[in-house]
Amino acid sequence: MSRYNPRTLVQTPFVSGWGKAAAGGIGVVDGYGVATGGSSSPITVSGVNYTLLSFTGATTNLEVTAAGLFDILIFGGGGSGGSGTAGFGGGGGAGGQFLQATVYLPVATHVITVGAGGAGFAGGTNRGLATLLGAAVFSTGGGGGGSQGGQTVTNSPGANTGGSRNAVAVVATFYGGTTYGNVGGLGVSNNAGGGGGSIVAAGSAGVTTTGGAGAAGYDVSVFIAGSALYKGAGGGGASGAGGAGGAGGSSVGGAGTNGGTAGGTAAANTASGGGGSESGTGGGGGSGIAYVRFKI
Repeated sequence: MSRYNPRTLVQTPFVSGWGKAAAGGIGVVDGYGVATGGSSSPITVSGVNYTLLSFTGATTNLEVTAAGLFDILIFGGGGSGGSGTAGFGGGGGAGGQFLQATVYLPVATHVITVGAGGAGFAGGTNRGLATLLGAAVFSTGGGGGGSQGGQTVTNSPGANTGGSRNAVAVVATFYGGTTYGNVGGLGVSNNAGGGGGSIVAAGSAGVTTTGGAGAAGYDVSVFIAGSALYKGAGGGGASGAGGAGGAGGSSVGGAGTNGGTAGGTAAANTASGGGGSESGTGGGGGSGIAYVRFKI
């Protein structure tokens, strides 16, 4: 019988060596390993003390100095907002996917690659890029927003849908069939785009000439402690016919706009979707982020 308590895998990270007991050594607590890298800070969650490592750069090393278990929370980049033609509101981009799990990592240098947000452009959309821990643990990017012609954007496998315009949105799927993310809101034909979906909720539908709001993000304070902090929110849908664009989710997703004005860009390292544009450039999605913590 292992002397370590069993741990539940929240999502499947495909990590070699999952379930191994941690090697003994200085600093190892309850089977957790020790590592350095990124931005380090001490935190306390539910009375348990951890070291939290935060990774926001494009490529950063996680140096594991004592093998063991690590809690991870990682987000892929958010999708760009949609862009239509005159009178067609583009949908908001979707928030990046997240992965939360407890994994075993050996002593080694593990490269963390933070996924970029989808770049906005006129007449189309881009999905966000995946965030990687080595080559195995990953969190896919969010889908781009819908544009004209009743599109929905799934960017399968593994991405959120973006906001749709004049169409029924669909739920994207992750490897193994696990549902990941929520649908974008429906748009109004020729007049408004729906808001982008998130891992928390579906995007709001457009109403008359007002773009739908992006879905709320995920509050990472349950993992990193401190005040509420949202990641993975949806972008707001664009408006047509002189209406107003939808708000970005949780104040971190990009806002939708009207006319040829570019959609709002999602905040950096929030993994959130960009705002839609009626006939200009869809807003860029926010880059992802990775958190790694271990007991001290």
